[in-house]
Amino acid sequence: MSQQKYTNQDYKNELNVKWCPGCGDHALLNSLHRAMAEVGIAPEQTAVISGIGCSSRLPYYMGTYGFHTIHGRGAAVATGVKVANPELSVWQISGDGDGLAIGGNHFIHALRRNIDINIVLLNNQIYGLTKGQYSPTSPRGMVTVSSPYGTVEDPFRPAELIFGARGNFFARCVDVDIASSVEVLTASAKHKGASVVEVLQNCVIFNKGSQSHVATRADRAKNAIYLEHGKPMIFGENNERGIMQDGFNLKVVNLGENGITEKDLLIHDAHCTDNTLHIKLALMEGPDFPIALGVIRDVVAPTYNDCVYQQIEEVKQKKKNRTLKELLLAGNTWEVK
Repeated sequence: MSQQKYTNQDYKNELNVKWCPGCGDHALLNSLHRAMAEVGIAPEQTAVISGIGCSSRLPYYMGTYGFHTIHGRGAAVATGVKVANPELSVWQISGDGDGLAIGGNHFIHALRRNIDINIVLLNNQIYGLTKGQYSPTSPRGMVTVSSPYGTVEDPFRPAELIFGARGNFFARCVDVDIASSVEVLTASAKHKGASVVEVLQNCVIFNKGSQSHVATRADRAKNAIYLEHGKPMIFGENNERGIMQDGFNLKVVNLGENGITEKDLLIHDAHCTDNTLHIKLALMEGPDFPIALGVIRDVVAPTYNDCVYQQIEEVKQKKKNRTLKELLLAGNTWEVK
């Protein structure tokens, strides 16, 4: 990490940002600039990779290296960039369509391999760039141009997919919640291994209001819980509610009722290797439970890129022939005159 101090301006460039007014991508771009400045890795040591979609325009607005690849292949290219250039800080930007539909295979295997890349998954539950078709995260029954009578399939829940692929870092934020977004993006960058930040994003054209339940500070106080490692799971407009364990399940309680105090609440342990509780927290939804925001899981494990280089060094030490010339001259040779 560089000793030089950077500001968010150092990660911007001179291009005009071209997204629809009000699009959540604007806020995420702002948060990403700030998070990169907070982490302090030099712009020339940073690469931002994307696929295809509205969010995938993001590399154009970065004062870093960038690569706008093809549909769904962002994770594959980001993997190659990281393995070939292990000192780079590599970010992958994907939408729910780009990352989980055509790019779904690359997505899960990047997590399974634990490539040291930072994946930012912008989830607006719709295909925006191609004008409003339903996506892998669109809820059942959603009416779109490609499902005029409502979708007849269940959506992916990104957290479920990430944990199923043995992901070691998962966080969630809301596009307009800049402070929290910067916090989880910074944590993502500092995590060694594959990390995913799901950004709950509003598409103002084709799916406006999809995140209205957490769009404002007041909404988030009522309908969300911001998890912090080592702190009790408490939420509410006046921190009057919390989460306790109920057998193998979770339950929401009101502080003060039946003698329940803050000491009775679960303490968030993002570093626990057993992901059972992390999964339950990440999948909370509905009228009875708040949606979990913040860093839900952050566990250290061997990375693919480190293991590849370690294996190369181990094999080199065992081989007598260290160069191509040595290999060509090994064994029986002859000279033609």
